Amino acid sequence: MSTAEASETAEARDPSGRIKISSPRQIPIVGVVTEDEEVQGAFKSMDLNRVIRLFEETGKDDLEERQLKSVKKLVQCYQNGFPLRDLAQIFKILNLCAEKIKTQPHFIEPAYNIIKLCGLPFLKKKASDEITYAEDTANSVGLLGDLMKIPNSELRIQICKCIIDFYHAEPPKKHITGYQQASSSYKIKMAEVGGLAKTMVQSLELLENQLVEKLWVLKALQHLSTSEINCTLMVKAQAASGICAHLNDPDPSGQLLFRSSEILWNLLEKSSKEEIIQQLSNLKCLLALKEVFKNLFIRGVSHYDRQLRNDILVITTIISQNPGAPMIESGFTRDLILFATFNEVKSQNPLVKGVKVSNSYEDFELKKLLFNIIVILCKDLSTIQLLIDGKIILALFTYVKKPEKHKILEWSAAQYEELQLHAIATLSSVAPFLIDEYMFYTGNARVLEFLTWCDNDDSFFSHGNSFHGAGGRGNKFAQMRYSLRLLRAMVYLENDTINKDLCEKGAIQQLIGIFKNTISKYNDKEEAILLEIQSDILLILSGLCEYHIPGKEIFGTGGVDIILHVMKTDPKKLQSGLGYNILLYSTLDSIWCCILGCYPSEDYFLEKEGIFLLLDLLALNQKKFCNLILGIMVEFCDNPKTAAHVNAWRGKKDQTAASLLIKLWRKEEKELGVKRDKYGKIVDTKKPLFTSFQEEQKIIPLPANCPTVAVMDVAENIRAKIYAVLGKLDFENLPGLSAEDFVTLCIIHRYLDFKIGEIWNEIYEEIKLEKLRPVTTDKKILESITAASENIGKMVVSLQSEMIESQARQDVQNEQKVYAKIQATHKQRELANKSWENFLARTSNAKTLKKAKRLQEKAIESSRYGERPPNAVFHRTDIKGLNATVPFGGVVTVESTPARLVGGPLADTDIALKKLPIRGGALQRVKGVKTVDEPKKSEPT
Repeated sequence: MSTAEASETAEARDPSGRIKISSPRQIPIVGVVTEDEEVQGAFKSMDLNRVIRLFEETGKDDLEERQLKSVKKLVQCYQNGFPLRDLAQIFKILNLCAEKIKTQPHFIEPAYNIIKLCGLPFLKKKASDEITYAEDTANSVGLLGDLMKIPNSELRIQICKCIIDFYHAEPPKKHITGYQQASSSYKIKMAEVGGLAKTMVQSLELLENQLVEKLWVLKALQHLSTSEINCTLMVKAQAASGICAHLNDPDPSGQLLFRSSEILWNLLEKSSKEEIIQQLSNLKCLLALKEVFKNLFIRGVSHYDRQLRNDILVITTIISQNPGAPMIESGFTRDLILFATFNEVKSQNPLVKGVKVSNSYEDFELKKLLFNIIVILCKDLSTIQLLIDGKIILALFTYVKKPEKHKILEWSAAQYEELQLHAIATLSSVAPFLIDEYMFYTGNARVLEFLTWCDNDDSFFSHGNSFHGAGGRGNKFAQMRYSLRLLRAMVYLENDTINKDLCEKGAIQQLIGIFKNTISKYNDKEEAILLEIQSDILLILSGLCEYHIPGKEIFGTGGVDIILHVMKTDPKKLQSGLGYNILLYSTLDSIWCCILGCYPSEDYFLEKEGIFLLLDLLALNQKKFCNLILGIMVEFCDNPKTAAHVNAWRGKKDQTAASLLIKLWRKEEKELGVKRDKYGKIVDTKKPLFTSFQEEQKIIPLPANCPTVAVMDVAENIRAKIYAVLGKLDFENLPGLSAEDFVTLCIIHRYLDFKIGEIWNEIYEEIKLEKLRPVTTDKKILESITAASENIGKMVVSLQSEMIESQARQDVQNEQKVYAKIQATHKQRELANKSWENFLARTSNAKTLKKAKRLQEKAIESSRYGERPPNAVFHRTDIKGLNATVPFGGVVTVESTPARLVGGPLADTDIALKKLPIRGGALQRVKGVKTVDEPKKSEPT
């Protein structure tokens, strides 16, 4: 069969005018069944066991003719499809035919016809047949792959057609009475169970020089590779390496490359990618991929060629992720670098002579794929020299510039913008490996100049359609973001030449200015990208100033202002997920690197209440920030002005800084599982600081240069930092502490002593484990140190107990005072109630009033001298005829407040009740109100 005959389909029209698909395979015509046969069933009764016995017979003269006749009868009987119940016997007959083909070629046709019928849907009599005969069916379908070993072209092609029909089955033209067609996916499942894909892959080795059969096998494998199970089986049969190695085999039709690449894609998507990469990472496969890609790149002109070229490049990109892939040895890396840069850096290499890249979608995708593979290749240090030779840095820097007006570009505006962003992102990965090249092409100057354009208000409309352009539609934020990422990558190398060059070119002032401008340009739509830009600016400033005192001085008050601005952010936004957490981390890092160590900046930070803002953040009690904030606090406390600011701070409920730090200590110890009683006292005086992890971790002898668990504990939690801050604030004069705080403070005060004792205890235990015996003097010293540490613990426990007892006594005293106050209040109320009752009794009962009068007179009389002095004037203390029951004397009353003061009489309001009636007794509403010019003294009634 010629290559042309192997083409997939051809269109033709039948007499009715409908379009039908014709192919090299022919669907068998269903035989005519008589009415009697329809009543009896679709199939004539046939003894398949008799046919099998016939094939197993030997030594008769007409045996071959009888065998051929029986198979022909079998094909006629089952021309509408094979029932599942007979499938095992039919395939046994097929296998017997295949065995005879080697010596008797006449059996090729019967085997061909049986295989042809396998393309029809299998038939089931019962719904349960699919499950009942599943094993037989799987074994039978799997046998098709083994039949590929028969050296007959037509038979092999028919097997491939049969497999393809599994996925494009045509229903029988006539309904079979008593039978139903098996589900369309049944054959596909049975092929998976029977391992057909694996045997088909293995058959490729038999077809190296037979193009037509190979194309049919690849077509069958293309269908089989749509299943994950089949892909796994194919990988086990080394399908990836076997197919990839023959990608460049001659094929005028082009089907081999197309189908092979499609199979490789399916394998990568539906099976273990790592195993596929491992299979393809050999010189033979990479040489084949290189030649195919090179031919398609140079000579491919059609849409199909360009698309296939890009597919090959993606497969190559996946392989290049394996460091063991011989990309350099195959010469593929050098060619890829050339193809990526020839358009920007003119090359005399004959490979690219006359090659032009259009602005078509495929070529645009190719450019991005080349940028992407450069990022992967640069991770292999062996590639560095090839990148230098290919001038990759110069090629990428051609995109780091503002768009030139009135210049004809080979790309559209949207395409150029996406390539520009992709090129800058590629530089961020490549430039750190090529520092000399970066500085040679004045990388810092180019990036800062580009940032200047990004920050100005020139009219520019960006499309923001790409992955890299997210959030940058209608502005230059995307360009600014990737330029800052590039600067951040270079600054984090901590290369003195790069950082010094940036400082000399005014990068610090420029970045501070950009940060301030982003604050003024803030809007909700671009909030996430603006936060990222601000975070990157602060990180770059941290890198430039960390070990550079002149840089900290340049940072100055302008830099402190932007840090304070970020620290005043609403704490609720930290949970928004937009990037405020990262921005705050960057800000704290900037405080550490840009402010600490520069006294003018520190003083300005304190003057602007920066310590208050730090403590406010610490009071949020977010564990991820506590360690960093406390570290900054420790460093800031070296400044003598800091202590006053820390002590002056007040949080919620008038909480002081000392109280906050002690509260954090208690929380940290609770999380670490340190043993404390309900009052916060030390439980184990031998191990007062031991965490639950230290309790579980056994002491192991370690080399002298390895830190022990006790030493690592200092760095792994915040207790050491809290101790350092409180120590610099002076343990004796801390305001706003409760008794519980003082109990905890006793432990904090002795933290260093406890930690030293803990480390000595570890040393002693390690000596015991190593079975070393120290000299007597050393042993006594070790024991005395251990005892001293334990004594300190006991002393602290004693002090804590005294504090708790003192507080308990104070609580009792306070309670007694409260009870005394309550008792006095109740007594006063009783006296008031009794006085009121007496008052009511005098006003309502004449006898009581007289009795009160007599008691009053008696009291007055008993208070006088027994004998009246000579010449003394006697004054009566009572007024005759007065019936009042209250003390009396000269009384002045005002009947009404002057109208000029309140705007009118008050007789109709309750205020009138507050007037004192001249008649005595209970208060009464004054009914008559008379305004007078002057108040006058009323006469007692």
